[in-house]
Amino acid sequence: MTYFSKVFAGGKLGCRKTFISLVWYAAALPALAQQPLKTLLVGVDHRSVMSLNGDWHYLVDQPPARALYTPAGKVRDNSYALNTHPNINSGPHNDEYDFATAPTLKVPGDWNTQDPTLFRYEGVIWYQRDFDFQPRPNTRTFLHIGAANYKSFVWVNQKRICDHEGGFTPFDCEVTAALKPGTNFVVIAVDSTREVDGIPSVGIDWFNYGGLTRDISLVTLPTQFIDDYDVHLKHEGTFSPSNTNLTGYVHVVGATAGTPVTLRIPEAGVNTTLKTDAEGRAPFDIKASKLDLWSPETPKLYKVELASGEDKLTDDIGFRDIRVDGTRILLNGKAIFLQGANMHAEAPYRTGRAYSDEDVKNIFGFLKDLNANFVRLAHYPHDERMERTADREGIMIWSEIPLWQHISFEKPEVYAKATYMLNEMIRRDRNKASVILWSVSNETPNNPTRTEFLTNLANEARKLDPTRPITSALIGPHAKGNEMVQDDPLANALDVVGQNEYVGWYEGRPEDADNIKWTLPQKPILISEFGAEAKQGVHGGKDERWAEEQQVNVYEHQFVMISKIPQVRGLVPWVLMDFRSPTRNIPKLQDGFNRKGLISEDGKKKLAFTQFQKVYKDHSVGKAE
Repeated sequence: MTYFSKVFAGGKLGCRKTFISLVWYAAALPALAQQPLKTLLVGVDHRSVMSLNGDWHYLVDQPPARALYTPAGKVRDNSYALNTHPNINSGPHNDEYDFATAPTLKVPGDWNTQDPTLFRYEGVIWYQRDFDFQPRPNTRTFLHIGAANYKSFVWVNQKRICDHEGGFTPFDCEVTAALKPGTNFVVIAVDSTREVDGIPSVGIDWFNYGGLTRDISLVTLPTQFIDDYDVHLKHEGTFSPSNTNLTGYVHVVGATAGTPVTLRIPEAGVNTTLKTDAEGRAPFDIKASKLDLWSPETPKLYKVELASGEDKLTDDIGFRDIRVDGTRILLNGKAIFLQGANMHAEAPYRTGRAYSDEDVKNIFGFLKDLNANFVRLAHYPHDERMERTADREGIMIWSEIPLWQHISFEKPEVYAKATYMLNEMIRRDRNKASVILWSVSNETPNNPTRTEFLTNLANEARKLDPTRPITSALIGPHAKGNEMVQDDPLANALDVVGQNEYVGWYEGRPEDADNIKWTLPQKPILISEFGAEAKQGVHGGKDERWAEEQQVNVYEHQFVMISKIPQVRGLVPWVLMDFRSPTRNIPKLQDGFNRKGLISEDGKKKLAFTQFQKVYKDHSVGKAE
C-alpha cells in the first residue's frame, strides 16, 4: 500500500469534500498513489549512527548524463552504479570509468564551491565511497541522507536501494539486504538539473547548489523500532497557563497490537506505559506534574525518553502553545511581535550550502547580535541543526517548502510532490518548539488554479499538524496612487499572512512609503520581505543606489509606513546576509550575489544591521496587539 492510499484508506485526512474539490481529488489521486510508502526516521541526530561523512570519490556525468539515463529517460542500473574497475593491463577494455582513481568531494557539501570547474555546473554527479560494516542479527539498517539536491538514486553493492526527489528534506533507504560483512560500497547519483515540474521549478532566485549537502549515516535498529513520534502540549480550546496536558503518539515499526511503549520525561514527572494499536501507533493523553513553557526568554527543553522492546530513543523537546487570536499571535497566551530576518541556507564567510555546526553558530551569532527573536528559513527546509539551535537559543522559526513562483500548479503530479515534501518537513520538525509557522509557498501568482492548489495544501498541513498556524508570503498588489489593497484569495486559507513588498526599491521612491495606505486582511500580518540592495563598503548619499546609506533610507521610510498598519505583527527584512544568485549580474556591485543583506557574505555588517539592531532593542516599530 502506498503512503497516500494508506492515509486515504485510514481516513486520516478527514472529509475530502471539506478540503479538496472532487474534480481535483479525482485527478490527483493517481499521482498521489504513485508515491511509495517510505521509512522516514525521526530523531536520527539523537541516535547512535555510523557516519559516512568525509571524502567521497566523484565522476561528472556530462549532459545528457548517458551513464545515468537511457535515451528514453529511464535510470540505468548497469553503468557507474556497478562500481567496476577497468583492467588496464590485459583483456578487453569495456569500462570507461573508475571511482578508485577519481578525485574526491567532501560530504556533506555542495560540489559547486569545492571544484572551480563545477561552480556553475547543473547536472549529474556520481558519488562513491567504501565502508566497512558488520551486520548484526535481528536488526535493520538504513542509509540516512539529510538532503541531496535535487534527484537522488542510490545503490549499495550494485543493488538499487531507493530514489528520492526533493533537495531539502531527509530520506532513509533500507540497506539491510544489500549489506555484507566486511567491505561494502555505496554509489549515489545526484541530479541537480532544474525541471519545469520540479519543486522548486526552473526560475529560482538563489544558487542551485548541487550534491550531497547534508549528513549521511548508517542507522542500525532492532527489527521493531520507533520511526516517528509526536510529543506536544495539548492544544486546548482556550490556553491556560496551568495546562500540563501532553498529547501525541509514538509509532513502532514491526509492532503488533498491544506492544508496550514507555514514555518518560523525568523532569516533568512523566513515566507511563502505552500500548500500540494494530497499525503500530501508540497514542497518549497524559498530564505532567509540572511544565515550564518554552519561550524566547526561557527556552526550556525537556529530556524525553522513548522505548519499545530493544529500541530506545531520547530527544530534547520544548513545550509551548502558539495560536492566532484575531489579529494577534499568542505564545503561551501572550501577544508577541516577531522581530527577525529572512535567511537563505548560505554559509557565512566560505559561502556555499550551510550544513555544519560552525555555519549554524555563525548564523545564530548574527541573529542574537541583531536582537532578533525570529527567523524565516527561506525558501525551503534548512539543515536540522538550525531548528535544534533555535530550540536551545530561543529563536522562533518560519519553515516552508520551496513552492516559489513558477510552479506547475495545474498538474496533479506536482501537487503530489508538494504534499510529500510537506509531510517530510513536518514529520522531521514537528517536535521542535522553535518552529511556530508552517509556510506552503512564497510569491505565487494569483489565479484560481494556484489558489485551489495551495488552499488544499494548507489544509493538508493542518491535518498533519493542527497545533501550528499556517502561512504563506504573498506578493503584490501594485500601488494605485497611494493605495495598496491586498485581496489575494489565498489569504482566506491562511492563519497568518506574509506580505512581501519592496516600496522604494522595485517600486516608487523610498519617501513614497510615507503616504501609502494599506488595506490588508484582518489577520496577523508579517511584513515577510522588504528591503533594498547595498554593496558593503559603498557609501554615498541617502538616494544613491547601492550605497549603504540608501539602504538605511529605504528602511526608515518603510518603518513610517509599517507603523501605520495596525495588524502588523512582525518585521522580516530581506535578507540577513548576502547570498549567491545567478540572476544578479551587475559586475562590481552584485557579482552574482543578492546584495539586500544586512550583512555581507563575508560577515561584514552594513549600516542597516545597526539600524535594525536598535529598532529591535527599543521595540520602536510595531506592536504585539
